Amino acid sequence: MGGESDTSAAASGPLVAVQPDDVRSYLIDVVGDSGAVVVPPEDAEVLIWTDPTDPAPLAELLERCPQITTVQLLWAGVEAFAEAGLFDDGRTWACGKGIYADPVAEHALALLLAGLRDLPARAAARSWGPQWGTSLMGGNVTILGGGGIATSLIRMLMPFEAQITVVRRDPSPMDGVARVLAADHTTEALADADAVVLALALTPETSGVIDAQALAAMPDHAWLVNVARGAHVVTEDLVDALRADVIAGAALDVTDPEPLPDGHPLWAHPNCLITPHVANTEEMARPLVTARIRANLRRFAAGESLLGLVDPALGY
Repeated sequence: MGGESDTSAAASGPLVAVQPDDVRSYLIDVVGDSGAVVVPPEDAEVLIWTDPTDPAPLAELLERCPQITTVQLLWAGVEAFAEAGLFDDGRTWACGKGIYADPVAEHALALLLAGLRDLPARAAARSWGPQWGTSLMGGNVTILGGGGIATSLIRMLMPFEAQITVVRRDPSPMDGVARVLAADHTTEALADADAVVLALALTPETSGVIDAQALAAMPDHAWLVNVARGAHVVTEDLVDALRADVIAGAALDVTDPEPLPDGHPLWAHPNCLITPHVANTEEMARPLVTARIRANLRRFAAGESLLGLVDPALGY
């Protein structure tokens, strides 16, 4: 592997493999610059896994290299790896939780404002048209999810003096939030929302959380914003709701299926704004990933708890 060090040399830091080494290969230099030693997987104690697309090669590598004690994933959505049963192997697992919170929250805010201000329709307009729009100032925003993206979005909403409701697994109070409700109060949280933002992990419990019943619970002037996972929304139910004006519109950075095929009914709705999963781009991610890798390698070397630890019981 390019950039690997000879393990016969005196190792002053953790022994780290970066695999596959042709995906985000810049991390090989980041590891070396962090005081760790880049080695083949057969010699590593820490594995940085760079490919989010398929857990099978990772499972094969870990079976071949039982001496690896710690695995660092680089993204927050790890549901495919949870479904593959990888997190139950007794190793320490860390993921990208919190790394991308600010850029994703920024995109959520942009989608939210665009929807409330009717920018999708106005961007396509070729005549003056009627006046329409909803102000976010003092509005009611419901966020499903209480992790890093939600925390960043709450901070960004403060200048708007919005009344924020958060629905999450742990209903403990949060700074800047008027109400924190448990998941079994989701319908209550939707009922008075001017906007609903999805920023939660995808688990069996949260798949399809926005279905026909949830959409019907939202006010007819509300916008739905999804920067989490497409499978949180039952797409057919959303198409029906937009067609029947059950809600004012939807702004989606993620869809189910993804990519959303050409000709899909969602493309035809003037009150549906779709961006192609760009809330966090590779260009945005690179400095954020670099900082997380450096921080966790320092923590590993010092025997400290890693940032972004995966809870095997929760699957994220």
